[in-house]
Amino acid sequence: MTLIRGGALAVTMALLVALSGPARAQADELQEANRLFKQGQLDRALDRVDAHLANRPKDARGRFMRGLILTEQNKSAEAIKVFTALTEDFPELPEPYNNLAVLYASQGQYDKARTALEMAIRTHPSYATAHENLGDIYAKMASQAYDKALQLDRGNAAAQTKLNLIRDLFSGGPQAGRPGATAKAKPPVKVASTTPAAPVAKAAAPAAAAPAAVPAPTPVAKAPAATPPAAPTAAAPAAKTPAPKPQPAAAAPNREDAVLQAVTGWAKAWSGNDVAGYLAHYAPDFETPKGMSRADWEAQRRSRIAKPRQIEVEIQAPKVKFDDRNRATVTFRQRYRSDTFKADARKTLVMVKSGEKWLIRQEGVGG
Repeated sequence: MTLIRGGALAVTMALLVALSGPARAQADELQEANRLFKQGQLDRALDRVDAHLANRPKDARGRFMRGLILTEQNKSAEAIKVFTALTEDFPELPEPYNNLAVLYASQGQYDKARTALEMAIRTHPSYATAHENLGDIYAKMASQAYDKALQLDRGNAAAQTKLNLIRDLFSGGPQAGRPGATAKAKPPVKVASTTPAAPVAKAAAPAAAAPAAVPAPTPVAKAPAATPPAAPTAAAPAAKTPAPKPQPAAAAPNREDAVLQAVTGWAKAWSGNDVAGYLAHYAPDFETPKGMSRADWEAQRRSRIAKPRQIEVEIQAPKVKFDDRNRATVTFRQRYRSDTFKADARKTLVMVKSGEKWLIRQEGVGG
């Protein structure tokens, strides 16, 4: 099972909960706790978080970090209490459910883990990490069922083959029933680098940004008209006109650059409170969250984008994977800041090509 993603515990550290006007010292205290946590100084990090929570006992981010530290300290029972309380106080957040599921799975309580992941998906249907973890839970439960079937009937070849397939899935070994075939091991979850590997799409957009000028196409130079050769004379034969050198073929447009330009434009429109420009980056068949109608979703986005006086959206380390010529998946770390809210999370966009444009069809946190 893929444990929690993005960090020392492979987890999305930033909850989508704003610090409602915290004092500067308290915010710094939580940031210091996060720094100590990443350095592995767990006891000191826990002291910082506890000091923060002494003044803000209901703060979701502090409580969430406390649960992470307790998990890293192998204090599973205490961590379960923390995440359970978070699901009760903030039922709209998927991350506490996901972390709770990981703890239950580590104890072999797969039914409880499945229930927690189903709740995470119910609150956030596009939460990719929860979907993947739920698939792993089903595979673990299937493994237990096949193993039980073999205990009752040792000659059940079909159950043995299925059990071998599941074991190979998690071990990366050869697949049963396919001699000589090797299953590719799942790549390790990579921690997002502090230094972006690609140029960062910053939120600093002017209040009324003019559209980028499209460079005029370079005119193709015409070959000079052929000059009739001069009549030969006895003194000097006519010189031969050299054949013109072939022009190099124009380079094909880079599809990855086109996709990244679309993502950058989306972030820039968001940063500039340009609601119309922001919504124009979504495909007509965009899969809205929680089954909302397109009209309700657009109304919600208009309210959230137009309300803050200042928004900064930063795209870090984007990676593009093409499913086919007209569909690509982009993963990156998104840092969002406004005058009322801050968030830092992994983001996944499924892009589709519509004419000459790349538009967003699916959007999710995690992955």
